[in-house]
Amino acid sequence: MAAQKSGIHKGTNAGFKVEVRDTKPRISRTKGRLSKRTTFVREIVKEVAGLAPYEKRVIELIRNGKDKRARKLAKKRLGTFGRSKRKVDDLQRVIAESRRTAAH
Repeated sequence: MAAQKSGIHKGTNAGFKVEVRDTKPRISRTKGRLSKRTTFVREIVKEVAGLAPYEKRVIELIRNGKDKRARKLAKKRLGTFGRSKRKVDDLQRVIAESRRTAAH
């Protein structure tokens, strides 16, 4: 944000003195951010529907120690390698949770 103008014609802060107004962030800056409601609904759907068949296959590959093959399968299904890495990490979290619940 620019500094307060000095009111002098020349110099670093040259210009007419005006009140500096706070601007709200543009909607384009918040686009893509998930709302609380959306995350809640997706969580419920995941709970009710369970895992997709390809996710079950990826979990099996992870359990057998074939992480690279799991990432490749996820990439083929999801489109990009970044998405596949995120999905595999998420599924590893699911495996860890199931182990924790089975231990108790």
